[in-house]
Amino acid sequence: MLPLRRRQICWSHLQRDFEFQAEGCGSDKQISEAGLAVCQQLFWAWEIYQHTGDRQELKRRVRLLQRDLKAVLREHGAKHARYRQSRRFARALLKLWPALWTFASHPGVQPTNNHAERALRGAVIYRKLSLGSQSEHGEQRIARLLSELSRL
Repeated sequence: MLPLRRRQICWSHLQRDFEFQAEGCGSDKQISEAGLAVCQQLFWAWEIYQHTGDRQELKRRVRLLQRDLKAVLREHGAKHARYRQSRRFARALLKLWPALWTFASHPGVQPTNNHAERALRGAVIYRKLSLGSQSEHGEQRIARLLSELSRL
């Protein structure tokens, strides 16, 4: 497994996690509102970066988002009874902290994995429509065919 500093957590998936947390109560709503606000600002910062190419400005904006999000996660990750529901989520994000921000400092890394998911979409649809194969030999054949198609 790659070290956290060489990985990038998908912010689109993280946004969905925050939206799921919003359906909870009390502390879950607090962490989700803060997380969704950070997501919105992060995607805006990324869009600005895509148009300007100014990585220093992206890093500056990301530092502000890091400060805001880390404070909320630390608060909810603490051992307070009232944050029981959101504690595990906050602690998990704090453990993955470096992998949340790789895109800001490494050229070519994006904050989402949408590109990779779109590349796999055809193979996933094929697998669902074909109902899979019934043997190891069939699995290997499908894998070869799909890898050839992805090169085209």
